[in-house]
Amino acid sequence: MIRASSRTFLAACGTVCVALGVVGIFLPLLPTTPFLLLAAWLFARSSPRLHHWLLNHPRLGPILASWQSGRGLERGVRRRILLALWGGMSLSMLLIGKLWAVLLLGTIGFCVSIYILRQPVYETS
Repeated sequence: MIRASSRTFLAACGTVCVALGVVGIFLPLLPTTPFLLLAAWLFARSSPRLHHWLLNHPRLGPILASWQSGRGLERGVRRRILLALWGGMSLSMLLIGKLWAVLLLGTIGFCVSIYILRQPVYETS
């Protein structure tokens, strides 16, 4: 059983993760999905009301619900993730212009791309 103070802390951390995830929608290098997945996990352990709110959110909920059910990602979502990932990485590589940054960002982008491409795909009806 989780104590009330621990539930409050987990819910607060979940709220911060949701905020970071929403900011990540607009900033290319701040990841959205990992923060939202973490928020869903934190809310599931701290606040059923917040967990329900997040899963039923009109914009954020469908991706989280499909992920949690094991269905994976929609083909269009996967495509948008990869385009945003590589668009942001390419822009950062050009702006920084250092070999170490290009190698580091390229490696991170490659690894994240492999991870995303290995996720199950489902088609919406």
